[in-house]
This record gives sequence, structure tokens and C-alpha cells, in this order.
Amino acid sequence: MSATKHSVWLKNPLGIYTGADADASGGLVVEDGRIAEAVPAGAEPTRRVDEIVDASRHVIIPGLINTHHHFYQTLTRAWTPVVNAELFPWLKGLYGVWAGLTPRDLELATTAALAELLLSGCTTAADHHYLFPNGLEEGIDVQVDVVKRLGMRATLTRGSMSLGEKDGGLPPQSTVQDPDVILADSERLVGAHHERGDGAFVQIGLAPCSPFSVTTGVMRDTAALAERLDVRLHTHLAETIDEEDFCRETFGLRTVDYLESVGWLGERTWLAHGIHFDDAEIARLGAAGTAVSHCATSNMRLASGIARAVELQEAGVPVGLGVDGSASNDGSNMMMEVRQALYLQRLRYGAAAVTPERALGWATAGSARALGRSDIGVLAPGKQADLAMFTLDELRFSGSHDPLAALLLCGAERADRVMVGGTWRVLDGRIVGLDVPELIAHHSEAARRLLARHG
Repeated sequence: MSATKHSVWLKNPLGIYTGADADASGGLVVEDGRIAEAVPAGAEPTRRVDEIVDASRHVIIPGLINTHHHFYQTLTRAWTPVVNAELFPWLKGLYGVWAGLTPRDLELATTAALAELLLSGCTTAADHHYLFPNGLEEGIDVQVDVVKRLGMRATLTRGSMSLGEKDGGLPPQSTVQDPDVILADSERLVGAHHERGDGAFVQIGLAPCSPFSVTTGVMRDTAALAERLDVRLHTHLAETIDEEDFCRETFGLRTVDYLESVGWLGERTWLAHGIHFDDAEIARLGAAGTAVSHCATSNMRLASGIARAVELQEAGVPVGLGVDGSASNDGSNMMMEVRQALYLQRLRYGAAAVTPERALGWATAGSARALGRSDIGVLAPGKQADLAMFTLDELRFSGSHDPLAALLLCGAERADRVMVGGTWRVLDGRIVGLDVPELIAHHSEAARRLLARHG
């Protein structure tokens, strides 16, 4: 689809979830990269259209939005020494491996993660990259190039670690950086790559890794820098009881008290995991407008706990979903993540409280809010034309009756078509312009080399 005002009618879908109130049973008209019209059931578009796509086999949803990932971790999936570990020993087992990352490793890992996300119906992804060993100082620049090549949207966060083992932190000294280097590179990246306004494809956030790997000084200075540059803040918080204990022993504070003490409790911030909050902390987060990325699969994989997603949402916290790193989820499939969130949250709140629509809402409009965006996450006139189309032709869907519910309950995994900003990025289940078998070969070899360097 060109930049000219070519219009396409996605006609009469089998099912549709827009996240908006208007009836779009007759489909959507896309023009100039945006949703131009929602067509009611039995109606025709009010405008002339240049192309009609028969969507009668498809369920259409907004492009899924992944609010927390570590792309580089696709190289260390299902690594035997940490298969049965919880967060702290899992990290300590992997830090040394990750310290050997090269720019080519990161390029391949990022491509693999984004390709897997795209095939699952994801159109926007946030990555938290906090490892900058010697030779990888321009890691975020590498990721920007991959995002542009695949034509997706991304919020790439300049992560950091400054509190090493010798100073009471968790990561080895080889993986930490000087605060001045962190702040200078953060400002450079925002200046070089951050896009503003509706339709932005690449945005930069600032993301000190966690309370147990970053000094309070870096947390405070990063918050001040983010305010000055008007970009978002991201970190891990309240993921495990170990982290809670660390904050009490090191800072004399619970996690939300610590967050407030370093100037992070506000609308600019979104937090990964957010599992171990008490009632008062949930209320404080809601009042502040601080968002949470619920990472259901990772939380189960590492036995970290179940986030109180419904209570967070009802308290006013923007709740989004994230697949987390592909070494604690071992996959980057956003549609599968929605299903996991649906089921995990039903364990806590019951089936009636957590509907497929609610779970999809977390992965679309909720995730958009977490990233500070209002132009994506719903299919309504004026919004970006980011959408995914799924067929229900596989055996797993045979006998299903509600097309939208079937996506989650019957386990949809792969989109048939995906559009980002009005341009098809996936057609007939294949990524346009990407040789996936070749990517798998190069990515797998990079993973083997990385472990070989680790010894």
C-alpha cells in the first residue's frame, strides 16, 4: 500500500473486536494509514474504495501491543542450567552468558523476537535492553535498524545496570556501567531516534533495570532526564518476594515507597510484572496513573506469583500485557500471552470477571495506555490502521461457535494477515520480505556460539 490515499475495505469479517463502541460488523475502511470508517452490519462504505478484501474468513482485532520484552533473550531459550530456577538464581545463571553478546547476536535476536511477535498478530513491541558489554555500546541503534526493516512499531528502552555484586547488587561487575555513561547515552538515543506524535514508529524510553541492579542515584537522575526530554520510564518492580526483601533490607522501604522516593510514581512510568502490591499500594499506583505490564507466562515459568490485574485496572492503573524475555517465557507469541493472561487471572477472580474481551483489552487499549499512546490499540476512525486478521480454518477451531472467543479458548497462535499503519506486513501467514528459514539458521548458530563463548 503506497503513501497515497489508496483506500481498502476489509469487508464483512467473520468476527471483529474493535475495542470501540461503533458497530463495525460490516468491516473497516483503511485509508492513508488510518482507519477511515467503521462499516455497520449490512451497510456499504460511505466513501469510494479502491480495493475490497473479502474478510469473511477472518476475525479482525487491533494489532496486539507487547509492553515488556527482552529481545536478546531469544538466544538463551530453554537453557538446561536454569530451566527449573526462580528469578534470582535464574538471573545469576544467565548474566555471564549474556555478557558475551555481540552486535550481530543482538541483531539476530531482535529480528527473531519481532518476527515471532508479528506472526502472532503483534504490531507494536516494547523492549527492555539493559546489557551493554564491551562492543555492544550501540545496541539500541542496532535494534532501531531491525524495527525499521520489519516495519513494526517499537518503544525501545535504554536500560541500565549500575549496581554490581561488589556493591550489594545482583549482576556481575562486567555487566554494569558508569552512571555518566548511562545518562549520556540515554540522551543521545532520544535525540537520534525518538519520534513523537500520532503514527510514531520508533520511540525511546529510559529503563534502569531493577532495584537490585541500579543505584538510587541512577534512578533519580534518569527520572529527571525523562521529564526533561519528555519520554517514558520503565523498570521491573514487585516481581518476586526476593525483590521485596531486597528493597526492605537495602533501602528500608517497600517497592512502591522506593518508587516514590526516587521520583518515579507518576503517569510517565510503566512497570514490568507488578505482582506483589498490597491494597494501599494498588490505590497509590492508580491515583498516580502508573501503569503495569502483566507478564502471565513468565510469572508462571519462574513461579513469581499472580498479578492482581483486575484490582489494578479497577483502581485506575493502566494494565497492559507483555511476553517478557524469551528465556523466561521461551516464546514471543503475543496471542498466546493473551490466552495465558485470561486463564491465569480467572484463577484469581473467576471466569465471569475475566472475559476474552477484557483480556484482549489489556493487550490492545490497555497496552497502548501503558506506552503513553492514544493513536493505537483500538479500531476506530482516525486511529492508526494497525490490525491482525485470524482465520478459524484449523482443526483446533472446528466446532467453535463464537469467533472472537474461539481465538483465545481454542488457542489461536498465528495471524493470517497483519497490517501496520495501513501496510501489509504479514500476508497468508508469511512476513513480507523476510526469509524465516534463513533467519532460523543464523539465529540458531548465534545461540550456539554464544554458549560456546561462555564455556
